[in-house]
Amino acid sequence: MLSASVYNLWMMCKTPFYLDEKRFERIFSMNKYETKYLSVDNLGENQRNCPQLMQAALWIKENEVVAFPTETVYGLGGNAQNDEAITKIFQAKGRPSDNPLIVHIAKYEQLEGLVSEVSPTARKLMDAFWPGPLTLIMPKGEHVAHQVTAGLSTVGVRMPDHPVALALIEEANLPIAAPSANRSGRPSPTTAQHVYHDLKGAIPAIVDGGATGVGVESTVVDCSGDVVAILRPGGVTKEQLEAVVDNVMMDPGLVDQKQAPKSPGMKYTHYAPDAPLRLVDGSFAFLQHLVDKDRAEGKKVGVLSTEETKDHYHADVVIPCGQRAQVATVAHHLYDALRAFNETDVDVIYSEVFPKAGVGLAIMNRLEKSAGGVILREE
Repeated sequence: MLSASVYNLWMMCKTPFYLDEKRFERIFSMNKYETKYLSVDNLGENQRNCPQLMQAALWIKENEVVAFPTETVYGLGGNAQNDEAITKIFQAKGRPSDNPLIVHIAKYEQLEGLVSEVSPTARKLMDAFWPGPLTLIMPKGEHVAHQVTAGLSTVGVRMPDHPVALALIEEANLPIAAPSANRSGRPSPTTAQHVYHDLKGAIPAIVDGGATGVGVESTVVDCSGDVVAILRPGGVTKEQLEAVVDNVMMDPGLVDQKQAPKSPGMKYTHYAPDAPLRLVDGSFAFLQHLVDKDRAEGKKVGVLSTEETKDHYHADVVIPCGQRAQVATVAHHLYDALRAFNETDVDVIYSEVFPKAGVGLAIMNRLEKSAGGVILREE
């Protein structure tokens, strides 16, 4: 008999992976590894000689998977050119196999074999935003594992702006495919402790480089066509992109769940805490009315607020996720706040909404995915 948590993962993944119940139980229930922390908070000038990084890079070269920090969130990295390594990433996360991965590089030379073409537009965006939180979708090359692209003719590539990530990729001397280092569907990890909570026993090691900076994943843009299309909003805003290239559009796949995903984050419920999350587009009084109604029915209720608004609400748990006046702080603290609700016993969570401008577009994208698209609007 499958445990409840393992059964849920099996039901989520059995069709893409074609796993029978016994095989899935074997993969997900046993602790295959004694997951180790490799602390590299202070790399200094000798980062290439750091023994922790050398060990992590050795695991990568041996086609194991290792979690590591980037400037956005922690990634779960494996050799992007090896099918065995990529399979281990999908297995550790319980990730649907039609959800493509992003490949991380440390130098432009590593694009050779990963992509078949770099368009002038893609080169312009690289020059403006790399290293940084921007992933470019380009025609794939011959030297990329099939599962990385989920069978697509394109591949997503980025160069992270984090010294630990760059040093690890350089030490491994190969491109590293890395989705977020969490169980599929849960809030992305912004600390090594988040990774350990989700993946203890499923991976050999976590490279602990402290808390991440941006807090939400990279922006993903499709450069494989004539028009730059945002597939997933993130750390680089639409406004910043438009300052560099013309004709930046939002891809229809962001809202059309019937399309095959070209990028992570376009399909499935993501970033969700344990309790149901509901977005509230309305006044403080309207949100409080929803809280009061549920509490009258005996439910324990949480509210995701900001520092400016936290005192407006009377609920069982109120957790602020940054300052509304500085929306970048909301992005930075969003996943940590969502995970904090998992340490409580709330039955439901109500969240404020944010203007879809600048990084607010990425915040709302993540919140809407967390809520499964449920938005309660005041009449």
